[in-house]
Amino acid sequence: MAPELRWGERTYLMGIINLTADSFSGDGLLADHPDPGDVVAAAVAQGHAMADAGAAILDVGAESTRPRQAYGEHPAVDAATETAIAVPVVRELARRLGDRVHISIDTSKGSVAAAATEAGATIVNDVWAARRDPGTADAAAASGSHLVLMHNQDGDGYVGGVFHAVVAWLKESVEAAMGRGVARDRLIVDPGIGFGKTTQDNLELLHRLGELKAALGGLPMLIGSSRKRFLGELLGGANPEDRLEGSAATAALAVMAGADIVRVHDVRPIARTLRVADAVVRR
Repeated sequence: MAPELRWGERTYLMGIINLTADSFSGDGLLADHPDPGDVVAAAVAQGHAMADAGAAILDVGAESTRPRQAYGEHPAVDAATETAIAVPVVRELARRLGDRVHISIDTSKGSVAAAATEAGATIVNDVWAARRDPGTADAAAASGSHLVLMHNQDGDGYVGGVFHAVVAWLKESVEAAMGRGVARDRLIVDPGIGFGKTTQDNLELLHRLGELKAALGGLPMLIGSSRKRFLGELLGGANPEDRLEGSAATAALAVMAGADIVRVHDVRPIARTLRVADAVVRR
């Protein structure tokens, strides 16, 4: 069993294990490993490297969640296909690394979440906060897993401003998840940096993370700004693989504002960044 997540003592690093062939960041394992067995082996190797580098959580996803308004249309993945790709990876990671790290399933489908938690996932990470399919909350409740509720929307307009809209949406999502049986102490909130938001929206949320956490009752907060498009804009059009410094800067600033989990592609350098940030902030 993975070590308990003890909020407030340290910042946890969530490493991204992307099983898609069409990731915005170019790190999808299916692009180079079309054979299912090869994908599992590659994911396990990546998971071992991330755990050794300092990741406490491995986030497994088999469907691209990149926003269509920013990156264009991309094919949806049906639940059966997503399960067939993701669950064998979750099972093998849990078998090999489950005593060291938490395995997270990145999905918005209840059936995928249920199969993954049965296979050993201890976190359900839903970029639609169990709103598109409340079955993800049901799976978390049934298994006692943590549930990440991320803010999302189609389009990037916010009447009354992005901050208040995100707070209200996440409050509703928290209440709905608890209504389906998820204990409050298993909930994690995520403002959804880069999802349905302009660059200025993202910057406002990152600037006001401390306020956001307080407005949500101090629930543990996950921040996922790694390699995001707004960083490319700030860095003069840098490609995803050239956004490390921006990813590190936002990670360190998020720690200063009270983030509890940082979700990243580049585990080793960001782990070193967090080691210093935690030393300053948490002392």
